[in-house]
Amino acid sequence: MKETWHFVNTKSSNPFYNMAVDEALMNFVSREEIDPVIRFYTWNPATLSIGYFQKLTKEIDIEKVKEKGFGLVRRATGGRGVLHDKELTYSVIVPESHPNMPQTVTEAYRVISEGLLEGFKALGFEAYFSVPKSKEAREKLKSPRSSVCFDAPSWYELVVEGRKIAGSAQTRQKGVILQHGSILQDINVDELFDMFTYRNDRLKEKMKAAFMDKAIAINDISDRHITLEEMETAFYEGFKKGLNIEFKPLEFTESQKEEIKHLEDKYRSEEWTYRK
Repeated sequence: MKETWHFVNTKSSNPFYNMAVDEALMNFVSREEIDPVIRFYTWNPATLSIGYFQKLTKEIDIEKVKEKGFGLVRRATGGRGVLHDKELTYSVIVPESHPNMPQTVTEAYRVISEGLLEGFKALGFEAYFSVPKSKEAREKLKSPRSSVCFDAPSWYELVVEGRKIAGSAQTRQKGVILQHGSILQDINVDELFDMFTYRNDRLKEKMKAAFMDKAIAINDISDRHITLEEMETAFYEGFKKGLNIEFKPLEFTESQKEEIKHLEDKYRSEEWTYRK
């Protein structure tokens, strides 16, 4: 018998709501109000999200972000700044104690990302995981990482059409795993890097080149234009297949909506955004 998880697609929303829902879902799963859940969403306006540990005023050109009309929000997960524009964002929220969830961040990332792998395959792409070759790297994989977020993809790399895909981060709080990430439809790399401050242009170009090695958009590797709706369908089926689950729809109760609204105020506050 396949396990049944909740599924919700909150569609296009503002950045503060998007981050509030991810945190609220962690609370709901932690309190056992809902089963494990997978969520899809998109962003309006296009938004720069920064990692939990990033020093905002030091690393980001805030005036440039405003000038471009982008939203700005701090995530609960680690990692670098991400420009959310033409993409499908996913989040997976599951108890750490779930029998199919390994103890370590890296191994859990591998299990959850099976859903991404199958989604890319459903769109007709060749996709697989590359595992670190060296013994030292493999040993590191076995040791549990800190429960604080870090970018797991540097361990198990998801390779699509020969290119490594970055863009997922994980955190563990209240006995719950949250993994969320971007599945890029299209990307403007110059736009993204314009918003960061660098010591010099050479460093900026070096960072941009490294990023372009990994950040790949579906329409960069497809011989036809793939729509957001096609992506939603492919990854909906991909997660079902990859995690061997069925879905049931999730509808928020009135009290859950109130909790989301309360958290939205937190993510909207300067106290949260400028906390580092």
